Amino acid sequence: MKVLHAITGASGVVFGKRLLEVLSERDEVTVELVISDAGRKLIDRELPESIEDIGALADERYGQGDLAAPPASGSTYYDAMAVVPCSVSTLSHISSGIGDNLITRAAAVMMKERRKMVIVPRETPLSTVHLEHMMKLSREGVVVLPAMPAFYGSPESIEELIDFLVGKILDQLGLENELYRRWEEVE
Repeated sequence: MKVLHAITGASGVVFGKRLLEVLSERDEVTVELVISDAGRKLIDRELPESIEDIGALADERYGQGDLAAPPASGSTYYDAMAVVPCSVSTLSHISSGIGDNLITRAAAVMMKERRKMVIVPRETPLSTVHLEHMMKLSREGVVVLPAMPAFYGSPESIEELIDFLVGKILDQLGLENELYRRWEEVE
């Protein structure tokens, strides 16, 4: 499986980092990575790891401005794209068909090719405009998976809350995982 993973400028880059860690541990998954300029700033602010450490988890890395990179073309095949976290600005650009950087262009390609895409917005509260953009994307087949952890599994750490969300993303990508307690496992 070949996955394009994008990290944008929304707080919660820990979700994107954890997804990248889990995907990079799987032999059957090739991960290519794009980090937006704003995402880079948030990695510096929110994580102890450096941009280089995060990038080293991917099989291939591209710059946000590289519109000649393989993800910008529909002739490059990806099984799925995950934008984690996804800023509402990026979400709105994708919804409006504005491919002004590699992330939004790659998302436009994924949508036109009818390939799997998961977007994880991390914003609160949401305006009506945000919700309308999410609804528009959902109608196009994009999975909109807000960063909303569950508590039915009685999580004991922030890491368990993060793994719950990453497990849900993996479910949508069609990748089996045991990152979180499923409803039927709750006693």
